Amino acid sequence: MASESSSAVSPMTVEELTLAVKWSGKEHTVRVCGDDTVGELKRRICEVTNVLPKRQKLLYPKFGAKLADDSLLLSQIPLKSSFKMTMIGTVEDDIIVDQVESPDIIDDFEIEQDEAVDIKDKEINKEKLRRRIAQHKIVLRNPCREGKKLLVLDIDYTLFDHRSTAENPLELMRPYLHEFLSAAYAAYDIMIWSATSMKWVEVKMKQLGVLDNPNYKITAMLDHMAMITVQSDHYGVFDCKPLGLIWAHFPEFYSPKNTIMFDDLRRNFVMNPQNGLPIKPFRKAHANRSSDDELMKLTQYLFAISDLDDLSVLDHKKWESFGGVSFKKHRYS
Repeated sequence: MASESSSAVSPMTVEELTLAVKWSGKEHTVRVCGDDTVGELKRRICEVTNVLPKRQKLLYPKFGAKLADDSLLLSQIPLKSSFKMTMIGTVEDDIIVDQVESPDIIDDFEIEQDEAVDIKDKEINKEKLRRRIAQHKIVLRNPCREGKKLLVLDIDYTLFDHRSTAENPLELMRPYLHEFLSAAYAAYDIMIWSATSMKWVEVKMKQLGVLDNPNYKITAMLDHMAMITVQSDHYGVFDCKPLGLIWAHFPEFYSPKNTIMFDDLRRNFVMNPQNGLPIKPFRKAHANRSSDDELMKLTQYLFAISDLDDLSVLDHKKWESFGGVSFKKHRYS
């Protein structure tokens, strides 16, 4: 079924559509393309209403059921520019509750190298990236530094156990987070990229003390609005984090040669598989806090590759044995 959904694309998929969306007594204009998904339409609606995509219910006679499938292409519905639809949804207030309610992604898949190349080289996916580059602005919190490489970090299960509960969020922080970021900052600019909302990203980073630490600075933070939906012949339609967005906005500083990205979901690397390192998820913080040393070992790896001219030629899946050296636990002085 996935392959049918991803391949059934009409000749009009690149047609730009201007839709009218009614919400809370107001009418908003949203521009999308036929090769966008319902999920992408919801992202565009989120930009003008601040209602998160998962909180939206789109209503339109005849197409109501189809608009509930985020993976469906708009060309398959099909929508036309003359359509007016209604959105029901509320703006998020309780960010922490919002995150706890979100389901875990447990069906992460291992994409083979050949298919990863095929996905990133598909013209329809490259066009989606070009549109995202044109639409999305990355706001710098701190200046990009000349001569530094770039480290892009996920949050959930990478830096923080977002499913466990605790009175103090610091209890759910991955061990050695600040030591890791302080050490990495010597050779890398640091960006945070989460599949959640920017409001939640800012709240969580502030709670963990990441935004005001005197030993390092965060260059920028990206959220779900910077992601794109790609099509795969084998796995259908899914979201990912295209590093090409960053490279296009800051070409004088960052490129495939000097960028590495840590994420617990391999699918997020699909548009830049040569730059992704799948990190071991940090779950069940209370039970695993005393034994988790992933960030300690990754600090050593970042140092080991920091002088290389081209990081994209490395096989980051084998990072633990880079150069024939096993990165074992050690203590920070």
